[in-house]
Amino acid sequence: MFGVFVRTVLRPSVKPCHLVRPITQRSERSISHQDSLPKQPVPPLKQTCERYLASLEPIVSEEELGHTRKLIDEFLKGGVGERIQKGLERRARKTENWLSEWWMQSAYLDCRMPVAVYTSPGVVLPRMHFQDRQGQMRFAAKLIAGVLDFKKLIDTNLLPTEYLSNMPLCMDQYYQILSSCRIPGPKRDTVVNYAKGNMPPTHITVVHNFQFFVLDVYNSDGTPLTVDQIYMQLEKIWNSSLQTNKEPIGVLTSQHRNTWGKAYNNLIKDKTNKDSVRAIQKSIFTVCLDAPMPRVSDEHYLSRVAAQMLHGGGPRNSGNRWFDKTLQFIVGEDGTCGLVYEHAPAEGPPIIHLIDYVVKFMQRTDFVRSPMVPLVMPQKLRFNISSEVKRDIENAKQNMTIMVHTLDVKAMLFSHFGKNVPKRHHLSPDGFMQMALQLAYFRMYNICCSTYESASLRMFKYGRTEGVRVTTVNSLRFVQAMAEPAKQKSEKQALLRNAVQTHKENTYNAIHGQGIDRHLLGMKMQSIEDLTSMPELFMDTSYAVAQHYNLYTSQVGSKTDCVMCFGPMVPDGYGVCYNPMDEHINIAITAFNSCEDTNAAKFSCALEEALLDMRALLEDAA
Repeated sequence: MFGVFVRTVLRPSVKPCHLVRPITQRSERSISHQDSLPKQPVPPLKQTCERYLASLEPIVSEEELGHTRKLIDEFLKGGVGERIQKGLERRARKTENWLSEWWMQSAYLDCRMPVAVYTSPGVVLPRMHFQDRQGQMRFAAKLIAGVLDFKKLIDTNLLPTEYLSNMPLCMDQYYQILSSCRIPGPKRDTVVNYAKGNMPPTHITVVHNFQFFVLDVYNSDGTPLTVDQIYMQLEKIWNSSLQTNKEPIGVLTSQHRNTWGKAYNNLIKDKTNKDSVRAIQKSIFTVCLDAPMPRVSDEHYLSRVAAQMLHGGGPRNSGNRWFDKTLQFIVGEDGTCGLVYEHAPAEGPPIIHLIDYVVKFMQRTDFVRSPMVPLVMPQKLRFNISSEVKRDIENAKQNMTIMVHTLDVKAMLFSHFGKNVPKRHHLSPDGFMQMALQLAYFRMYNICCSTYESASLRMFKYGRTEGVRVTTVNSLRFVQAMAEPAKQKSEKQALLRNAVQTHKENTYNAIHGQGIDRHLLGMKMQSIEDLTSMPELFMDTSYAVAQHYNLYTSQVGSKTDCVMCFGPMVPDGYGVCYNPMDEHINIAITAFNSCEDTNAAKFSCALEEALLDMRALLEDAA
């Protein structure tokens, strides 16, 4: 989903309506870099089948595993697997990336669950010290200026290429996150990027008290507005939107996609509404000026802000969003701030890189003082609310209330240590964290579960993500050993090291295009495209267990002391995102209250205990 952390160094046959295409206005250097990237490979068929069987061992019964072995044997020897594999290899030769269109469709555009909570991640930024509207406006003005400064790097092709393991990465996702928006459809959504073409957008949208405004952020000579100018414009918006009795039109975008698709068609029947919606969709990004959250204790503050980023928190702010917009920055009057982003165009690392850049920009003190020249009043977007649209809004409000009460969020700052401890013991910090998650889950449920960790495929042209299968035979041996008091600490430590090493190897395979999950998806999609019967392998109980991710996880590293959060993948699972800093770890855990077996707070306690026990194990054995 989000991919691994990357460093920056200064030096698909795709249907346009289904996948955002790269914009063409790039320098020769940028184009040559993109063109020199290798194509994503199709892994060898036998290798994927063997690795798939190995990934099933710790999570299915002996009987189920035996049945799957027979199915794989038939798949390999009966010619079905070979025929599908050849079809995939043909597709790989003919397209720029054999997977990207299928991934966009299956992971995002075909998904009919709401984007809020279910696919859109939130990011919680450190709490700011302002407690009034002036502080809110000043912060928002600097933030907007910072994003525009980052946009200049994109527009002038000066964005530094990123590298992972000394390999250049595909930078295409950076060209998709600004001026783009998801558009609902009755059965499948589309993503449109308005940065292409002769007239790229020059405005952002600002929403306050459920009212949307177009704010032009460039002067007539093409220069961006200064912080002072943006501040003055935000003041005008604030003063023009003091009424709070407006209909929360934005809450419509939080609905189930089929429901929103119908409501969208109702909404844009009216020309005024259609023009207003288009202005939001075409904007470079959106800024949400939120009302203060209900007061909570310091202990619960971080968790409440994480929920606020994911869904708005309910009646006060959930209508202050347009969830289809790729980037929405959220600035509360009480100092809460962060963002929520629609996931279809990009993974987490480009978003986090943008955040790091903007946070650094905002720390500058050399902002240009602008002459007080009069600026045009930002345009308020009008909506005509028919009885039908009003009914749709009421339904959306009710469903949002249910969503708010259903999501269980625990954001925590693990302060005992950070990536310094595993590094000191020559262990991968990410592998160490993943084994702690395995141990916490095993202690709570006395079983291992299917666990997904996102890895980046950006070494390849238009690469997105691959899944790392975290639960392995070696991780199972480690967590079982931790439950046996008679086992020597040295033996437990050796098992921990083996588990982390296996995870490291699986991660390496994933980022080099040799993972199993995208290959399995490709074979399934190829079968559908060939109009042949679905291989039994994909109807198997083991396949269903393997795809049911009770732990859906991602490391999203940032220089900023922030944390990303996202909802669970399955009704009885957990969503876990973490940002390991040198001396502490920021962690966000989500679950659904509708499931009696999951509890985000209990899982966070189990995780904290697991991390401390693993540190003790390393230090005692040392």
